[in-house]
Amino acid sequence: MDQQSFIALLNEDLQSEYRSIVQYTQHTATISGPEYQSLVEELKVHLHQELDHATTLAGQITFLGGVPTVSVPEVPSVPDGAAALRLDLELEETQLDRYRERVAQATDLGLPDVAEALRPLLQQTQDHVMDLRNALGD
Repeated sequence: MDQQSFIALLNEDLQSEYRSIVQYTQHTATISGPEYQSLVEELKVHLHQELDHATTLAGQITFLGGVPTVSVPEVPSVPDGAAALRLDLELEETQLDRYRERVAQATDLGLPDVAEALRPLLQQTQDHVMDLRNALGD
């Protein structure tokens, strides 16, 4: 893999973070009911972390000589509580796999600073997966 291919993958990750931001924004506004009250507050924390992830990715793309994408993928509209949480979990699990790959790829490309910048995204995404699995009883 070359650096340009890596930048393209980082831009795909950035698009995924944009989707997360939009998706969590909808879900924190529409999921309701006493069983979800504390979880909605946790999702708001996730939402802010997703924005931080997008900012980090954009910064790393620029650092590597690329241009951060402004494309937002289509976001499914799922305002129902449990279905929305399942959709969030699927997205977070996909992102977790991608960040594991990205850290390894950065290391293989001799980009240790980029790998270190991506590690917090990996850790927070793993935390999001655990939070959502616990909320869903998985």
